[in-house]
Order: sequence, then structure tokens, then C-alpha cells
Amino acid sequence: MSLGHTAVPLLDRQLAAAAGSADRPVSHAQCPVRDVLERVGDKWTVLVVVELVRGPRRFTELLRAVDGISRRMLTRTLRLLERDGLVERTVFPTVPPAVEYRITELGAGLAGPLDVLAAWAVEHRADIESARAAYDARDRPARP
Repeated sequence: MSLGHTAVPLLDRQLAAAAGSADRPVSHAQCPVRDVLERVGDKWTVLVVVELVRGPRRFTELLRAVDGISRRMLTRTLRLLERDGLVERTVFPTVPPAVEYRITELGAGLAGPLDVLAAWAVEHRADIESARAAYDARDRPARP
């Protein structure tokens, strides 16, 4: 399902207006916010942003705090977040150089929507687990 064809009329109108075509739906390829949604919807982005909202962190602190992330993926995620203006990287002139990452004002603006998403996930966790169990039960082949 493309963002231009969702069941969310307000989102449809906002996307169409942003694309300058308020009278017709926006295709997924034309979506003006697609790259932004891909960034903020990435699991590593969410986990890094949540950690940085708590305060500035050095690379190794982030590596320990974000369970399951590799050094390579953390480096990539931080670079992309810095490029998008969500994270600021500061290099301190020490030997060896110390590097600190902090959330920008723009990045901190994600905290509210992420809190809403987290609250929804907590509220509906049991429903999702039940749905998964029902799906898995009907999808299993019968054993003789």
C-alpha cells in the first residue's frame, strides 16, 4: 500500500499538497516525504534517537546501549542522522580524539511521536501477540 493510497485522508491531503497535486493521489515513488519516513521508520534510527534524547553519548556508550547493533550499522546510522540534521557530532581535541553525539532540536522533535508510537505498542502488545499466535496456528501444516 502506498502512502498516497492509505486510509488516512488527512495524510493523503498533506502528501498531495506537498507534491503540488491536491486533486490526485500521490504514488509511492512520487511521495515527497518517502526518504524522511524511511529514515525515521528505521529500527536503528528509532533506538539511537531514543538513547540520544536521554543525553549526549559517546560512540561506545551508544554501542552498548543499543542492543544488537553492530559497529558498522551504528556508524552508518549516526552518519545518516547527522546528514539529516537530527544528530550533531562533536570532536574534542584530545589524544585520542573524543567524539560525542547529541540530539539536535530537530531530532528531539521526534521524541513526542515516538512516545505516542511506544504507548500504542504497549497498549496493543497482547492483541498483536494473539494475532500472531492465531496466524501461526492456521499457517502450520497438519502433522499426521
